Amino acid sequence: MTACDAYLTMDVRQIAPPDRHSMIFAAFKLLGPDEIMELISDHDPQPLKAQFQFELPGQFSWVYLEQGPATWRVAINRLKTGHGSGGCCGGCGGGA
Repeated sequence: MTACDAYLTMDVRQIAPPDRHSMIFAAFKLLGPDEIMELISDHDPQPLKAQFQFELPGQFSWVYLEQGPATWRVAINRLKTGHGSGGCCGGCGGGA
């Protein structure tokens, strides 16, 4: 993991499973480029990773910090992408 400007820890173990993904995505969208969110879960968040890959391709990195069996920790880094960093995210339909 590299140095970053901000580091958010989000422990979702006590949050109802149907509410987790929306809360995690909302928190991720508040991160700036190169900021990291550490996710703590009670299971392998592989389905969440698949959702990130579908909804935010190329906009994050995913590093397991701990892989169970009782606790799973993942560092999710918001990458420098999009218009603000000189690249094009493709989200608005415009080109680089």
